Amino acid sequence: MPENPFLKALYRWRVRTAFFAFLFVLVLAEPTVVSIGVGILISLAGLAVRTWASGHLRKDKSLAVSGPYRYTRNPLYLGNFILGISLSVGSHSLWVGAVFAVYFLMFYPAIVHVERERMKTLFPGEYDAYRRFVPLFFPFRRPLRGRGAPFSWKLYARNREYRALIGTAVFWAVMAVKLLLHLPSPF
Repeated sequence: MPENPFLKALYRWRVRTAFFAFLFVLVLAEPTVVSIGVGILISLAGLAVRTWASGHLRKDKSLAVSGPYRYTRNPLYLGNFILGISLSVGSHSLWVGAVFAVYFLMFYPAIVHVERERMKTLFPGEYDAYRRFVPLFFPFRRPLRGRGAPFSWKLYARNREYRALIGTAVFWAVMAVKLLLHLPSPF
């Protein structure tokens, strides 16, 4: 955990705040058939990135450098970013886009910082070498050489990644119900 009290507070409040942001999204959303369809397609890309990453992640046991970790040091967060875009698109609301942007810009720099410091502590030297070759977030360089460990469905299950799939499915079900009931946003 970081020594900086501000980072500690952000890190601690990220999940609680996400819950309230999610409620705002549900209220502010004005989905259409097209926005839901496009949003679902985008969310499948986000879920695919998260699935791929979780199948290569051995938390606190070894530094993940295979699969999507060859392209970005934070593929789970990249998957979350894509999911956030999908919720914004599917909600068909600029307000939802604003809520997502504020949440992401407020919390993810702190989360990434905490994660980086944790990796430096767990895997000193190895993480510094990895960090020199793999971008922080957006995969804009050639991938790190080597294949590393293969994807594992057991790791996917152990990392409980199915929760992202369930949460995403629940969100789209709620959006579909809101569309069918024609519930307008109060704003």
